[in-house]
Amino acid sequence: MRHRIWREIGRDGATISQLTHRLATNKGNVAHHLKVLVAAGLVAKGTTRTVRGGTEQYYVHTSRRLRFDAGDSGTSTVAMLSSVADEVTQDPSPLLSLRTVRMTRKQADALARHLDSILKTLEPAGPREASYGVLVGVYRQLPGPPRVSSGQIR
Repeated sequence: MRHRIWREIGRDGATISQLTHRLATNKGNVAHHLKVLVAAGLVAKGTTRTVRGGTEQYYVHTSRRLRFDAGDSGTSTVAMLSSVADEVTQDPSPLLSLRTVRMTRKQADALARHLDSILKTLEPAGPREASYGVLVGVYRQLPGPPRVSSGQIR
């Protein structure tokens, strides 16, 4: 849920009410996870807005991207990818492309910079438009065959 909240906050920030609506959950759940994200330094309180005599707090990212600690044995990466997988399976026609390409480290770095620059220059549509997740990754593939269990590749 925290990964989903972090992603759903978006570029402009979001209030608890907005996140509750977007994630189809209750305010208490969102408030609890936001408190944890704030304590972890991943989210901060932003501006406020007045709604029907009350005040709503916006929450904003403290950085544009997450970088996971390599020392956590991949658990953070697995949690993030799992939450993304939950969203992908809800889309009836997602575009997924996974390729193995042989290249030098220099080429891999150049490709990563190029893909990142595309995302940085993409102008967001208006608030009434649908949201789309974009997952971009360039990683070094481990040598050896994939692990197989019960007929599925892991």
